[in-house]
Amino acid sequence: MTRAVITHSPREQDARVTPRVDMSTTLARLELPSPVLTASGCAAAGRELDQFFDITTIGAVVTKSIMMNPRSGRPTPRMAETPSGMLNSIGLQGPGIDSFLENDLEWLRRRGARAVVSIAGGSIDEYTRLASRLRHVPDIAAIEVNISCPNVESRGQVFACDPIAAAEVIASVRRNTAPGIPVLAKLSPDVTDIVAIAKAVVGAGADGLSMINTLLGMVIDTNTMRPALAGVTGGLSGPAIRPVAVRCIYQVHAQLPNVPILGMGGIRTGNDALEFVLAGASAVSVGTATFNDPSAPVRVAKELAIALAERGFARFEDAIGYAHRTPEPLAAPGGVVAVHPVNPEDDIADSDIRGGVEG
Repeated sequence: MTRAVITHSPREQDARVTPRVDMSTTLARLELPSPVLTASGCAAAGRELDQFFDITTIGAVVTKSIMMNPRSGRPTPRMAETPSGMLNSIGLQGPGIDSFLENDLEWLRRRGARAVVSIAGGSIDEYTRLASRLRHVPDIAAIEVNISCPNVESRGQVFACDPIAAAEVIASVRRNTAPGIPVLAKLSPDVTDIVAIAKAVVGAGADGLSMINTLLGMVIDTNTMRPALAGVTGGLSGPAIRPVAVRCIYQVHAQLPNVPILGMGGIRTGNDALEFVLAGASAVSVGTATFNDPSAPVRVAKELAIALAERGFARFEDAIGYAHRTPEPLAAPGGVVAVHPVNPEDDIADSDIRGGVEG
């Protein structure tokens, strides 16, 4: 690892400018000039954000999850603020694949932005048909498969919570997607063992992983004494879930170090993004932060570059998974050198990572 040089603008004496760090990255064969993308569901197809910054300068726009048919979503109220986050119960509202291709994806193509298309379905057949529709569509950078959807053919069990069902969806999408287009499986943290789900979808053909989706949560209005959301429960996002996301990425990267990960979950600063990268993410998505700061993706990218340079990284990719490096020797009493490596296969180390250590 070589030391990077931070340059300062002569016009801005007190302001730090983006340092000379190579911020390019590769995400499942997809080469990106920036490791920061948008997150699905937080900016539709990017039109709104394009008013605040040039969306062609970020890694890619990850579209809102699209389904075969138009969908009105859940009744209102559909959003509720929570400490350090928010709950949403939108219900995958969207125009359907035909309108999406004609309007949203076409706009992204004309704009020159890289598009990662997120798809969702209520059955394996719907995922299959979506992938088939996209197979011959040009200018798609990758497909993100949102498997955090209830399976109508299995009493509503969420695909992402069942390794067999999750693998079946990914296998079908992979078979019906053009060979050169990466398929990313988006995983839910609402599982007992996220590594098992990750291994299942990778074994089924996923080229990479998107982690994590929202956590299931609930808010009760103490004035009405009823659930605040019309749909009762919703997905929790924002800084509150960041430690969960970092833990999930760290666990999966430890077991699948060669599988690229698009990390997300409460990123709002460059240092937040750095945590995800050190844990093992090859790129990151910024979502909820754009509700407060629409230019957050470009700001986070600049802050991340500065954070990397301050720590001596000349290349972004050198920092991926850096938190997994072998611990440095510790000086024990009497001058004896002691090394205490963490073995993920050890019961004690595994419980430390998965559930915390009781003091």
